[in-house]
Amino acid sequence: MSKIQWKPGTMIYPLPAVMVSCGIEPSSYNILTVAWTGTVCTAPPMTYISIRKERHSYNIIRETGEFVINLTTEKLAFATDFCGVRSGRDIEKFTHLGLTPQPASVVKAPLIKESPVNIECRVTQIIELGSHDMFLAEVMAVNVDEKYIDESGKFRLDAAKPICYSHGSYYGLAKELGTFGYSVMKPKTKRKREETAKKENKSSMNKKNSKDKKRK
Repeated sequence: MSKIQWKPGTMIYPLPAVMVSCGIEPSSYNILTVAWTGTVCTAPPMTYISIRKERHSYNIIRETGEFVINLTTEKLAFATDFCGVRSGRDIEKFTHLGLTPQPASVVKAPLIKESPVNIECRVTQIIELGSHDMFLAEVMAVNVDEKYIDESGKFRLDAAKPICYSHGSYYGLAKELGTFGYSVMKPKTKRKREETAKKENKSSMNKKNSKDKKRK
């Protein structure tokens, strides 16, 4: 089959759909949803969000120089969509959606308590691009929900059921297909990892069954 050529466009999908919280006073707190976000550097840890100038949060973030990226889950899918289509000029989103603003550890913008991961960011540069301006930012702190840390101390974001955005729709993530480097992994190492994963799954199931029995 031959390829069909389309005009240039943003076709890098899927993308993370994140809720960005901003504002330094409760009266100015707001949440907007963006999919134009990602990692740009490891050391120092840096990220970005791209926002249209007409968005309510644009001036808040430009003036305060801070924001928080809150990762989203299947339970937060409705709120994620709502914060992307309704303006903070018209509605107080935290209250309307029953979300909890929580003090951050470094920046003044609030965390969203219900999110499994909150990434505190401080703007280092604003790049005017066209339809969107890119806010480059340094990651100042990362907060994770302890209920997703398993007995071995590993953070299990998969247990939070994260979502992504692809061409106008939201999707849950399917089963794991492999871990970083699995294509060149030695058979012995692969077997050990598989055995460890089985033990962890069994331990998680036993823990879940024990909790279910206590509830009964």
